[in-house]
Amino acid sequence: QVQLVESGGGLVQAGGSLRLSCAASGSIFGVNAMGWYRQAPGKQREFVALITAAGSPKYADSVKGRFTISRDIAKSTVYLQMNSLKPEDTAKYYCAHYSAPIIWGQGTLVTVSS
Repeated sequence: QVQLVESGGGLVQAGGSLRLSCAASGSIFGVNAMGWYRQAPGKQREFVALITAAGSPKYADSVKGRFTISRDIAKSTVYLQMNSLKPEDTAKYYCAHYSAPIIWGQGTLVTVSS
């Protein structure tokens, strides 16, 4: 069974940066696409970014140019580098393993103050 553990969330001022990490265990890393989603209070969970099994990134329009997804296969870890953070980026960020069904981490909270 795949398990995902996110870390790296916290409180940051607008314009600042954070790097989220998602450590995966229980499967052969890199075989499945991995992604990041976020859920703000009172809102639905939304797609942020993914990295395909081949290593190609895809981004939501709202984060394109500010966020970068990457992975370290040797460490079985996916990262989300978040730059130029805005208050509207405040949310709980979840790592996703694109299996059937999708497996989710427990989430890490990101708060961006204005």
